[in-house]
Amino acid sequence: METLWGYRLAVCPTEKAYRPSHRAAVHDAILHDASYYSLVEVKGAEQILVSMLERFCDPQGPGPSSKRCLGGSRVLETWMYKPGSYPYDLIAPVTVVWKPADSPTATAESDQINAKGKGKAKEPPSVLAENAPSERIRCVWLRFHPSVHTEVLNILQGAASQTLATYKEVHGDSKEMTLEIANLKNHVNVFEIVGPKSSQVIRGALSPVHSDKRGDFLKFWSSLTNLQSAGSVPRGMIIGFTVNDPRLSFPPKNAKAKLAPDQLSIIFPSVRLAASDVWDERVRSGLAKPRYRKKDLDERRSNNGIPGTRLDPLRQDDRIPVLLIQRSLETHDSNDSQSLHGWTLIVPKGWSMAFFSSLVFTTTRVGGQRERQTQSYEAGTPYFPRDYPPSQPYQEWIEEQEAKEKLKWDRKPPAKRVNYEKLGVKNPWRPDWDGLLHTPGSRPATSFVTTQRETTDTGAAESDKNVRRWLLRGSEVPKILSAVSSVLNPGGVLLSEINRLRSKRHHPILPTDIKAVDLLEGALINVKIDMCSRGSPESLCMIYSFTDDLARQWSKTLHARQSAGVSIDEDSPQEAELSTKVPAQDAVIGYVTTGHFSLSRGHGFGIGAISLAHLLELEHQHLRLYPNQKMPSKIPPLLVGIQNTNSLQCRPAHIEVIVDA
Repeated sequence: METLWGYRLAVCPTEKAYRPSHRAAVHDAILHDASYYSLVEVKGAEQILVSMLERFCDPQGPGPSSKRCLGGSRVLETWMYKPGSYPYDLIAPVTVVWKPADSPTATAESDQINAKGKGKAKEPPSVLAENAPSERIRCVWLRFHPSVHTEVLNILQGAASQTLATYKEVHGDSKEMTLEIANLKNHVNVFEIVGPKSSQVIRGALSPVHSDKRGDFLKFWSSLTNLQSAGSVPRGMIIGFTVNDPRLSFPPKNAKAKLAPDQLSIIFPSVRLAASDVWDERVRSGLAKPRYRKKDLDERRSNNGIPGTRLDPLRQDDRIPVLLIQRSLETHDSNDSQSLHGWTLIVPKGWSMAFFSSLVFTTTRVGGQRERQTQSYEAGTPYFPRDYPPSQPYQEWIEEQEAKEKLKWDRKPPAKRVNYEKLGVKNPWRPDWDGLLHTPGSRPATSFVTTQRETTDTGAAESDKNVRRWLLRGSEVPKILSAVSSVLNPGGVLLSEINRLRSKRHHPILPTDIKAVDLLEGALINVKIDMCSRGSPESLCMIYSFTDDLARQWSKTLHARQSAGVSIDEDSPQEAELSTKVPAQDAVIGYVTTGHFSLSRGHGFGIGAISLAHLLELEHQHLRLYPNQKMPSKIPPLLVGIQNTNSLQCRPAHIEVIVDA
């Protein structure tokens, strides 16, 4: 257990469960209690809400007003930035959940909104200035990482004030609009169940009330038994329903899947299927404490004529509304990753142990922070915050890790610890992103010999630079890279692409003091690292670019290995010689943020970030190495070198840009 983000959280199970937990996520089911995640509710007119969300949501991919999520049948997985700051000031990933539009209490809430807008700020013309406001009162939930709880609340308050001020400037005092922001932190319990048998676990542990006669829900509930994977249902699908007290049917039994693919029902998201009373604050408050204690239920169970039989629900027993949301860990268009699918179960507070006991009784494993991070790693997806260097939570996390590793290193005697000075490592416990991107704020030099680029004083030319670190990510990354890599002025094209994305959210173009060259130099991009031979990339290890001559030698050697069918655990004499040729220190192009041996791939694998400018240089080098190759499928991936901080060897690896699904 460790204190993280204001909670006392389990990092890993007490048993040695690293490999069993991975097997459970791939072949069985594993549960994680994610109740520590923050939740904020915002109520107001639909169009006002949409305009507010568009101020800070990622412009790539579907927006908060997209038809697929606006009705409330699906969740929207997006990212939050400071309002108007895109692509800078990345905050955190956020899950947007709209309350179903035609739920029974949707219209009644319009009379209960009494919050007042605060502050005024001028904003460029938005959707509010073009369309008449919608009178329909809506409610939306925002679920995000607890490390940014205070910052997100401040952003929501500021965005709400700006949106209301813009509306008042356009429409005057003809009709007053308000927004209500409620902090629902610790108001619900959340369980994440991952694995192909997660559907059977939910089907066996929960018992829906008999009064739910919705045909689409009955169809969905019956299909859970034979569902081979939660990935078979639409992404982000929401199912709302009410269940009986799970303690009444304890102990549960997992549903047994019957392999009959021709009999599987196709379920589509719908507003009616997503409706649930868990949105109602009065219902949640009434269920904050179970009516009956376990002792009372045991006494009822002892009065059964046949021991061990389940209790029949009585009229006075609790009925608990829940939300079930499909969840996937996957990347777009990737061949080496193993996607993981499961469910997110949201229940009112006070019922965590009642549901937890039933969900884990049928040999479902329980995972902590380590297992949750490993699931993202094995799926090939970056994990927040450790794989997102531009974010503030990453800075806080890496500082804590640096202090721990530094203390651990200091406690060892000199003869028993790694001699980083001899290895020439300047910052062995944290990456030097500022030195890589030449951004302000580089760390002071230590007593170690530097391995990073030597910064030179270029006088007034350097003082004119405005390089800020940011991360190029999203579903449109391939399109942007294709446009940037095919021109002589990549910075100008990148600037135009960013301004195009900003216009989708009605933001003005970037300020004139942000130059195209500075935008390009400050850009990072997430990549996956696959080792070509022996070795595993460790976290914080360096990513090098090879010279053309060294890249040709490695390509020839790796091609010979592949043709001869040599085991990856054996080094040829050529590989042993080439691995000692470490590139110059100015060839560092990035760092590995998460790396070790991948159980699903069977070799070393890592997730890291490299400079966008150096990625373009790698692509140009690739064209020089393979000038006559016309078939993209036969061109190998980009080749780089990987050197761990405790090693003198630099081993080859292939990198691939990570694209969000």
